[in-house]
Amino acid sequence: MSDAKSPRPSILLIGASRGLGHAMAEEFVKRGWNVVGTVRGHARTALHALADDHPENVTIESVDITDPDQLAALRDRLAPRRFDALFVNAGTANEQHEDTIAEITTEEFIRVMVTNALSPMRAVETLEPLVEEGGLIGVMSSGQGSVAGNEKGGRELYRGSKAALNMFMRSYAARQANSQRSLLLMAPGWIRTDLGGPDAPFTMADAIPDVVSVIIDAQGKPGLRYVDRNGKTVAW
Repeated sequence: MSDAKSPRPSILLIGASRGLGHAMAEEFVKRGWNVVGTVRGHARTALHALADDHPENVTIESVDITDPDQLAALRDRLAPRRFDALFVNAGTANEQHEDTIAEITTEEFIRVMVTNALSPMRAVETLEPLVEEGGLIGVMSSGQGSVAGNEKGGRELYRGSKAALNMFMRSYAARQANSQRSLLLMAPGWIRTDLGGPDAPFTMADAIPDVVSVIIDAQGKPGLRYVDRNGKTVAW
């Protein structure tokens, strides 16, 4: 049990201020979990409203995952606790709508790759001591990170950042071969959020309960899986 004061399972959810992360936090609370959710900065967010409604079950921490010192400080603040799950949702889309990778500026390439590939793995590596040995560590990937599934091209920088994230997570899993933790790369599908845009076919109400179900069902199954929100394996 992750918290001596509560029989409820608990999750550390990185990137829960809005969008998918906030919807996930809300769904976990509905299912009887305690949530420590992170925001970037100190402005009030949708997560704060959720915490107001569920003060005993939702705790808010501030961290910018692109800052290694902030990740280390978060780990130190939470050191007395143990979580049943760690899920890193934080990520970004590229601001340029390019036709080819060659049209991306170096600055934009660095920003997206650091946010989507390097920083989530730093979060995993830094925060893993907070996760129960038989717990779960998950990261929000994308079906667009599938090399095998890329038959139409487009969104090349975003695709590349998620493919890199997938590769880094596979390397992490190889180093954790003897661990009893479940490792998960989640491809939630195209969902209507600020990131996904208004043309996405699925609402958060359509998708997030399935995402949370897959995360919960993956507990107790050691090894790495790359799956969609229905639990179906995504081709690497």
